[in-house]
Amino acid sequence: MSVDMTAANPADLASAYAHVADEVRRHDRDRWLAGLWAPDRRRPHLYALYAFSAEVARIRDLVSDPLPGEVRARWWAEVIDGTRRAEGEGHPVARALLDTVARFDLPVAALEKLVDARIFDLYDDPMPTATDLDAYLDDTVSGLLRLGCRLLSDRCDAEAAGVAGLAGRAYGLTGLLRAVPFHAARGQIFLPADLLDAHGVDRADILAGRTTPALKAALAELRARARSALRQTRRRIVVLPPAAAPAFLPVSLVEPWLDRMDRDDYDPFRTPVELSALRRQWRLWRAARRARRAARLYGEHEHEHDHAADPAAAAKSDGA
Repeated sequence: MSVDMTAANPADLASAYAHVADEVRRHDRDRWLAGLWAPDRRRPHLYALYAFSAEVARIRDLVSDPLPGEVRARWWAEVIDGTRRAEGEGHPVARALLDTVARFDLPVAALEKLVDARIFDLYDDPMPTATDLDAYLDDTVSGLLRLGCRLLSDRCDAEAAGVAGLAGRAYGLTGLLRAVPFHAARGQIFLPADLLDAHGVDRADILAGRTTPALKAALAELRARARSALRQTRRRIVVLPPAAAPAFLPVSLVEPWLDRMDRDDYDPFRTPVELSALRRQWRLWRAARRARRAARLYGEHEHEHDHAADPAAAAKSDGA
């Protein structure tokens, strides 16, 4: 599908892009910080993708029943495929997204798969298998990485897409492990049922917030899977075009999160798995610096007239 937004009012678009940047800062802080390293001319479009992802991910929080949640999800799908384009132009996130899709010729199918995958979030059904969990992460977290890569670079090929798959698995799985108490409190379990059964985990313990040896063993196995995906990402990261680095910077936070969960005193329901604002910014800054050195080493000159923001100044002014 081709979305023509060339006739859009520039003032309306500017307002829409300001809105999506604010939404990402509020609801997806790590991606907002990472996006500050993106070139000025591409950063608003990166935030449009992230705001869309956050909007769809938050549907369950905004409805009292799965059915209206499905209606919201289907509305997004129909905005993306053009069926409800006129309605979408009245929604700031949808407006910015449609403009971004048109400008960068982004694949609509990837956005539709993200929406479809998020319908799972609306229900309390168990995640059947580890393979199903991998597919869920591929359509959501990895899919967003592939879109960001394509937006930031003209050289995101199949190899880069493969790295996005691994990076998304590491980042997404770690995020779900951090969110175990949040999901359990609202009756959800994203941990794959086949793995829980293999360790003899009683789902009632998870929903009640009880830590058991069986649950700790299952979580340890999932952390090992996240670390494996992270190692594979690092081995293959060289195939990524350096211009795409801002989309992948949040993956630099995975290791310290996993380290915290690997400590002997870790309790999945009582131990906060957070990084201080300073440490989070330092990890992102270090990863960005390495990407810039790689860009110089490999002669990467994409968007050479674009400039990134000053992330430290922006974060400081925002109260981080």
